[in-house]
Amino acid sequence: MNDAWQIYPIGVLFGLGFDTATEVALIAISVGVGVSSAVPLWQILVLPLLFTCGMVLTDTTDGVTMRLAYGWAFLTPLKKIYYNLTVTVMSVLVAFAIGGIELAQVLGVELNLSSGFWSWLENLDFETMGFAIVAIFVLTWASAYGVWRYKKYDQNPSAIIRLVEGP
Repeated sequence: MNDAWQIYPIGVLFGLGFDTATEVALIAISVGVGVSSAVPLWQILVLPLLFTCGMVLTDTTDGVTMRLAYGWAFLTPLKKIYYNLTVTVMSVLVAFAIGGIELAQVLGVELNLSSGFWSWLENLDFETMGFAIVAIFVLTWASAYGVWRYKKYDQNPSAIIRLVEGP
C-alpha cells in the first residue's frame, strides 16, 4: 500500500474504542443513574476518560517498543528470521500457559476441586501474571539479542540456518 494515510480512518475507529471504552461509559452511566445519588454525570464520565487515557499511554508505549524491536529485526533478513522465531516461540509458550491455566481453573470449578493446588490456582492474580509475562518478553528479547551478539550470527549465517532447520 503506497498511500499509508488510507489506514488512518481505521486507526481512528479503533482508537475510539467502540467496544471497551463504550462499555465502561455505559456501565458508569448505569451506575450513576441506578444509585440515584447527588453525583453529577460529568464526574461519572471521568472513569471512561481515565480509562481512555490509560489505553492511549499503554498502546503508545507498546507501539514505540514494537517499532524499536522490529526496526532492529528488519535491518537484515537474517535478523528478521531470528527475531520472528524467538518471538513466535515465546508467544506460543505464553499462550499455551495462559490457556492451560484457564482450562485448569474451569476444571477445578466444574469438578469441585479445592485442595491446595486448586485453591492456589483459583486465587491466581492475573494482574501480577500480566506483569510477569511482560517481564518474560523483555527478558526473552534481551536474551535473544545477547545470544545474537555472543554467537555472532550476523557473521556466521549458517549457524542461524542450522538453528531454524534443527539438528
